[in-house]
Amino acid sequence: MGRKVTVATCALNQWALDFEGNLHRILRSIEIAKNKGARYRLGPELEICGYGCWDHYYESDTLLHSLEVLKALLESPVTQDIICDVGMPVMHRNVRYNCRVIFLNRRILLIRPKTALANQANYRELRWFTPWARSRQTEEHFLPRMLQDVTNQDTVPFGDAVLATWDTCIGSEICEELWTPHSPHIDMGLDGVEIFTNASGSHHVLRKAHARVDLVTMATTKNGGIYLLANQKGCDGDRLYYDGCAMVAMNGSVFAQGAQFSLDDVEVLTATLDLEDVRSYRAEISSRNLAASRVSPYPRVKVDFALSCSEDLLQPVSVPVQWRYHSPEEEISLGPACWLWDFLRRSRQAGFFLPLSGGLDSAACACVVYSMCRQVCQAVASGNEEVLADVRVILDQSSYTPQDPRELCGRLLTTCYMASENSSQETCRRARELAGQIGSHHVGLSIDPAVRAVLGIFSLVTGKSPVFAAQGGSSRENLALQNVQARIRMVVAYLFAQLSLWSRGARGGLLVLGTTNVDESLLGYLTKYDCSSADINPIGGVSKTDLRAFVQFCMERFQLPALQGHGDWSVY
Repeated sequence: MGRKVTVATCALNQWALDFEGNLHRILRSIEIAKNKGARYRLGPELEICGYGCWDHYYESDTLLHSLEVLKALLESPVTQDIICDVGMPVMHRNVRYNCRVIFLNRRILLIRPKTALANQANYRELRWFTPWARSRQTEEHFLPRMLQDVTNQDTVPFGDAVLATWDTCIGSEICEELWTPHSPHIDMGLDGVEIFTNASGSHHVLRKAHARVDLVTMATTKNGGIYLLANQKGCDGDRLYYDGCAMVAMNGSVFAQGAQFSLDDVEVLTATLDLEDVRSYRAEISSRNLAASRVSPYPRVKVDFALSCSEDLLQPVSVPVQWRYHSPEEEISLGPACWLWDFLRRSRQAGFFLPLSGGLDSAACACVVYSMCRQVCQAVASGNEEVLADVRVILDQSSYTPQDPRELCGRLLTTCYMASENSSQETCRRARELAGQIGSHHVGLSIDPAVRAVLGIFSLVTGKSPVFAAQGGSSRENLALQNVQARIRMVVAYLFAQLSLWSRGARGGLLVLGTTNVDESLLGYLTKYDCSSADINPIGGVSKTDLRAFVQFCMERFQLPALQGHGDWSVY
């Protein structure tokens, strides 16, 4: 009898409503998992339609196209002889649920709805879905005809159940359920479930990886078992960046670690683990066994399949690994950079426009873009054909291959120092030097003519001429004059973003980058419709304290001496 199982989990860069592309990436992940010997493949939450569909979940087309993708998966020869666990919305008795659909060899084994929905901070799942409230209960779900023709099933189990294969028992959690005070894996483990799976749509927050790893390892430290975590990765078309971190753990130790930040659209992790290690680990915990004797059982769906092979005595098993965490500075350099790349390639714009003031925040944004260029060059050098194809589409150059981050930055990033009569030569010099060191296409200009023109209109109409406080003006005059300068910079930024490439004979437009950090947003310390008004803001969720440390990190890691003395940097 076999006892060693090879299981696979993955991190996929799924796009909201990109059903064809999502199908392609799911099939690729299953094919990779099978080639690595896995007999169970777990994917991210709502991977078929993409997590960030928001109010498109209300549309029947979203459900219909999800079913069409599921049908294609069931029919594909790639999905044969491996248990596939995919995520999609499902309408059951006129109620919409966030579900896992688990199938094997053209037959659906179980549809498992999410029992605890994320509905705080960035998440609004209760707006679109209903949690399954019937613990340890299932119902019959009537399949639509398009699936009946493939599966030869009229109904399938729908609800809170587990799978019982010939050699083990498998239970599902979905994202938020791991974070709840009484997670399903607790009672599942007490009821004999040996393999737990968690399909997540978990976004990046600085230092969040520690909490995620702790939750997974503690789940199996107290109760024993094997735990698989899959996650979305990349920008799903919204403000969030999903940061991968797929993993496989057993009995409190990590056996496979996925990348937290990567430009690869498909990443698959596998581990070969011995079920007897789980059983012997649990046998030694008397308190766990006492609790197990009293637990209410889960409905079991019998599966005529085994994850192990009958002759696996000599099969090598995976060994524990030490989780490698990124420092917060590394996270800022990698996470927002990956998000920028995803946003750029999906928007099909030709690059970025950044008002570079000579201050800390805009310098940090410039460093994020430069880090993005470094990652793109590294991905191309490692043979990532998808990244190379995206670069060529963005730049409209079919034979171009990026090799030098500075050279690529010169093609993708335009920086602009917008001086006024109040600007210092020091900030102008710092902006120019930083632009030269990262390689951006840099422009310097004066906004004074535009400021005088706007103030001239005001004076012509009112007969009044406001002056700065330093010249005897009131606080109202002073604030208004500062805001005129700031808002003119926004207008100039968008004009140059739309036409600067045209003036150079290149195609496309540029995305304007914002430079407001989270502290300024929380305090309201900004001018409405100034340079904080932008298409996207790569540092909008980062504090000033973390940005100071990040700029220092970039000065050393990227060899950018222009960042020296950043703590004293001012703005225009």
